[in-house]
Amino acid sequence: MKVELSHIYKSFGNVKANHDISMTVEAGSVYGILGENGAGKSTLSKVLSGFITKDSGKIVLDGIEVDIKTPADAICAGIGMLHQDPLDFPSLSVLDNFMAGRSTLGKKIGKKRSKTSNNRSDLIRELRQLSATFGFDLPPNDRLANLTVGERQQLEILRLLSLGVKTLILDEPTTGISASQKTALFTAVKQLAADGKSIIFVSHKLEDVEELCDRLMVMRQGQVIGESEVKGRESNELASSLVDMMFGREIAIPAKHEINIQQTEPALVIQDLQIEGDRLSLQIDKLTVNEGEVIGLAGLEGNGQQLLLLACAGLLKPNAGKIRISDVDMTNRAYSNFLKAGIGYLPADRLQDGLIRGLSIHEHFMLRQSHSGFLINWRDTRKFTHEAIETFNIRGKPSTKVERLSGGNQQRTQISLLPDHLNLLLMEQPTRGLDIESTLWIWKQMMARCEKGMMILFTSSDLDEILQYSDRILVFCGGKVSQLIDAKTLTVDKLGQAIGGKFA
Repeated sequence: MKVELSHIYKSFGNVKANHDISMTVEAGSVYGILGENGAGKSTLSKVLSGFITKDSGKIVLDGIEVDIKTPADAICAGIGMLHQDPLDFPSLSVLDNFMAGRSTLGKKIGKKRSKTSNNRSDLIRELRQLSATFGFDLPPNDRLANLTVGERQQLEILRLLSLGVKTLILDEPTTGISASQKTALFTAVKQLAADGKSIIFVSHKLEDVEELCDRLMVMRQGQVIGESEVKGRESNELASSLVDMMFGREIAIPAKHEINIQQTEPALVIQDLQIEGDRLSLQIDKLTVNEGEVIGLAGLEGNGQQLLLLACAGLLKPNAGKIRISDVDMTNRAYSNFLKAGIGYLPADRLQDGLIRGLSIHEHFMLRQSHSGFLINWRDTRKFTHEAIETFNIRGKPSTKVERLSGGNQQRTQISLLPDHLNLLLMEQPTRGLDIESTLWIWKQMMARCEKGMMILFTSSDLDEILQYSDRILVFCGGKVSQLIDAKTLTVDKLGQAIGGKFA
């Protein structure tokens, strides 16, 4: 299906999120949209998928102008969107989520789509067939809350395809999935394009765009900066051109400090740790981390990395073993004790676990500040909020609700809420869905803290990120854990093999 957007405008108050945006996506092609967080990519995607109503402009599908006001309108027109943060129902089963939207679709289109079945047996069969095509493993009767963020994204892709979309909008689709799953996904996307479907691929990963897209558009501050063909261009030249269009300047990679393990004392010591999760058991015989050290936790999502982070944060009590921070036994102590010990936690799902929907940036800082008695000094808190917004370059106002912020600005807000001094920071997917500038900015802040002695344990689905910033790496596979590996001795291929279980 050919998609044409003509002179799309969308503003939120004085903010021009989309300003005179025009683009054409040919049927049978993969079209990339690049831009820093807050550039207007998600707004444009939501206008096309019916989650936001445009102020003005035209949407033309196969030569016919359409009026899309709701997601149901978009689905009926053949347009579906996979959001960066999956829109689903964690309390329901995988199959129930897979069925979402079918009744509404049936009412809108009547008999035109009689092939859309609501029979559970038929749907289970369809789900399994689609899962096999993509190489996903999504048990129909599992509770969605037991799935990782990456698995929830996978399910949403399958749900949209099952509804027969002709144009698929993918917002950071490779986030949280393994290298093999990404390969299967890209193969499927290319096949969908070969079958005549149009794919809109929103991403901050230049290597993904180069591999998958035929043509792309770069956005900055709500406007189109330029378009470019992808095929046939040299990789380095293309990357340099795209970064320049996205940011208007070169981006410097933050320098990583060197740690001499022999000259520092272990500040985190874990011994004989046993943790029972919903899907697997984790056992770590011994793990020692030194002051200022960065430990990357590598492995497919759901292989035990999160269990370790939750236990070290005091959010999950281990079945056995010891956790010591700076010679203090923290085992089975209350979460408040972990906070007092200088342990911070950045969850992967920012809006579900890290921030509070409905509250403004100012209200978040009000909660962060310590107050004596029942009265809140709103003036001082407001001043502190303004200073934090400037210091952490958060693109929002004190009154902005956190759910209205872009992914990068939500993560900047999470980091700004951390205590000034931490002994240990635990991070899940710290740069998931973020653009290059936001990613490098976050690691610059983290490296500065590590130079003052803070330790970091972090997970990432990006193997390059783990190799770039880790001093040592712990590999997880099916509840089994490797010995700590010096990051300098690994390559992406070697690390991938270790994730697959080929470690001693």
